[in-house]
Amino acid sequence: QVQLVESGGVLVQPGGSLRVSCTASGFTFSYYRMNWYRQAPGKERELVAGIISRGGRTNYADSVKGRFTISRDNAKNTVYLQMNSLQPEDTAVYYCNAEGVGLAYGNDYWGQGTQVTVSS
Repeated sequence: QVQLVESGGVLVQPGGSLRVSCTASGFTFSYYRMNWYRQAPGKERELVAGIISRGGRTNYADSVKGRFTISRDNAKNTVYLQMNSLQPEDTAVYYCNAEGVGLAYGNDYWGQGTQVTVSS
């Protein structure tokens, strides 16, 4: 059974930092590009960051470049999103996404989301 379980979402003050995690099971993690998306109330879901299957190359939305860092540990089947200098506009539900590549191309899995709220 495929599962993506996010954790770490909390209430944080503006300017603060937070790391959210996503642990995968039920599929070969290293075959998948991992992405973080977010969706704020009344807005469409947007891609925040992505990292290729073997790690290394990453990409970020312009709104988070220089503040957020995506990383992965294939031995732990886990992807992380380190968020620094958080602002109220970063408030959203953050979703983990597994995008199949190579032999797993066409597979696409989602987690249930974790709420990040930035407020004083």
